Parts: sequence; C-alpha cells; structure tokens
Amino acid sequence: MSNTRHFGVRLEPLGLDLVVGVGESVVHAAERVGVALPTSCRNGTCRHCMAWLAQGQVSYPIPWPGLSAEEKSEGWILPCVARPESDLVLHLPSL
Repeated sequence: MSNTRHFGVRLEPLGLDLVVGVGESVVHAAERVGVALPTSCRNGTCRHCMAWLAQGQVSYPIPWPGLSAEEKSEGWILPCVARPESDLVLHLPSL
C-alpha cells in the first residue's frame, strides 16, 4: 500500500486502515477522516496517545518524545508526533 507519497496504517482493535501522508502524524491522519484517537498535548509529552507498534517504522520531528528508552525498545510510540516511515500496524491500548 505504500509509495513515496503516503503510507498505510492499520489501527487495532478498531480494524481501521488509514492513509497517512509523508510527514503527517498518525493522529492528524485519523482526524482528517473523522476518527478521534486518544490525545491531549499533541507534542509528545503527555503520553495519553501511547500505542504499541506491531509492525513498521516511525520517525519523530523532535529529538526524543516523551518515552523512556525501555518503552521505545519495547515498541511503544506516540502517534500524536509519530510520522510513518513505512506501512504500520498499531495497537491502541486505550480503546
């Protein structure tokens, strides 16, 4: 599903597929299609949006978002600031 302009993101347990543009956050892409994901600060500090990355890679526009090194190594991400670098599968525990 991916090409140089967008990536596919699967949100579980919703079973929802999103198209996320290059440089766009997962939360922003969800909002664009009317899906409200858990979020508060939108800058990577409050951790309200934490999700587990089951597949794929993300990058961040900030040097180190509000995750511990252990959380990051376990695959946790912050969708409010995460930008896909590939197609993703995310598990949203707060849904």
